[in-house]
Amino acid sequence: MTIASETELLAQALEGVFGPVLLQLGHWGDGKELWPTGPQRRPQLIAPQPGMGTDLVAQLAQLPVPNACADAVLLAHALEFSNEPLALLREADRVLMGEGSLIVMGFRPSSPWGWRAAVSCRGFPPGLQRVISERRVHDWLAVLGYEVEPARHGLYRLPLGAMGGTSSSTRRRWFYPFSAGVYLLKARKRLFGVTPLRARHRPAVLGGALEPTI
Repeated sequence: MTIASETELLAQALEGVFGPVLLQLGHWGDGKELWPTGPQRRPQLIAPQPGMGTDLVAQLAQLPVPNACADAVLLAHALEFSNEPLALLREADRVLMGEGSLIVMGFRPSSPWGWRAAVSCRGFPPGLQRVISERRVHDWLAVLGYEVEPARHGLYRLPLGAMGGTSSSTRRRWFYPFSAGVYLLKARKRLFGVTPLRARHRPAVLGGALEPTI
């Protein structure tokens, strides 16, 4: 039930995002199912453990990829699973091009999903380290010099049953009394005082798999 709602939120956030190099840092769902399909979307998944759809296994706070190589970076709950969320955010900033888009998804602490995560001894979902509010992430991004769009919200469901599913829940129904369970923040990396120029040929990111065909 979370994946369907977040896929719809991500599709909205990707409007206006251009470029062939799209990175997802960390597993969420089955491989790259969050990403809308299409000829212009070729996301690459980097994760600390092997799994479905993984293109590169690496420590997320120390990525073996060049600086300023990605047009967009997705952190789908990756900060919440990381022992070093600030280091991970800085690393995502390093690999993102100027004027590129950084997209962060997380659970809202004041929602049923945040409450369940807080009381679970193993984390919910299992392995989750902490719930980080959108305000805190917004402040971190602002310190890094990002222009942050208004947050998008979804997941108007209780944290029951499987994490997957095909029923979207991005809109609140009249009978649902709780706040949204998930937020999405989209931020643009600004280069103040410098006119950003995109190189016609950029270095390959993952063994040539991400080299743009221009």
